[in-house]
Amino acid sequence: QVQLVESGGGLVQAGGSLRLSCAASRSIFSINDMGWYRQAPGKQREMVAVMISGGRGNYADSVKGRFTISRDNAKKTVYLEMNSLKPEDTAVYYCYCKTNSRNVFWGQGTQVTVSS
Repeated sequence: QVQLVESGGGLVQAGGSLRLSCAASRSIFSINDMGWYRQAPGKQREMVAVMISGGRGNYADSVKGRFTISRDNAKKTVYLEMNSLKPEDTAVYYCYCKTNSRNVFWGQGTQVTVSS
């Protein structure tokens, strides 16, 4: 079982930046698949950025060059640095992890609102 708690969301103007954090309840050293999804009102949840096997992040085309995913195993935390934010980035952002036993856990989400 892994509990994930996101933080760092908020209201920001277009062009601004936010850094989301996802703190895990236990070590993430052995968890190779972690990342971020988002869900805007009336839309399906979509992948934003994922990091598999500690390699480079994979990003949705809509955020490439603006968002960066990273992790700090010592702090049991995954981050999402978001720059040049756009109103269309407005959504609830969810952190997830998939353990080696293929169990998937989600955080409760954090709201990001970008005003124009």
